[in-house]
Amino acid sequence: MATAVPIKHTDSGMMKTGLHGFSWTYLFFGWFVPLFRGELGVAALHLLFTFVTFGLWQLIFCFLYNKQYMTRMLTNGWVLAGNEDENLKARAALEMSG
Repeated sequence: MATAVPIKHTDSGMMKTGLHGFSWTYLFFGWFVPLFRGELGVAALHLLFTFVTFGLWQLIFCFLYNKQYMTRMLTNGWVLAGNEDENLKARAALEMSG
């Protein structure tokens, strides 16, 4: 199951909810998830892989999507902004050091 954790952009102060764990949303909606999250290139790549693998990609990637999305967010200026327990669980799930 996906677990929510608040994230904050270091420059703008904008807040979002990040997720880690299994993605039911990706399982049901596939490449539309990155499309609606504003990641057009990622969505196009996922659409291509879904067609090439006849949908198998979507069944496998629902286990990986949230972790990769959060990794992209955290490498683009976002930081974990939850309480210490939430941040600790997110760091462990995302295999972050520190």
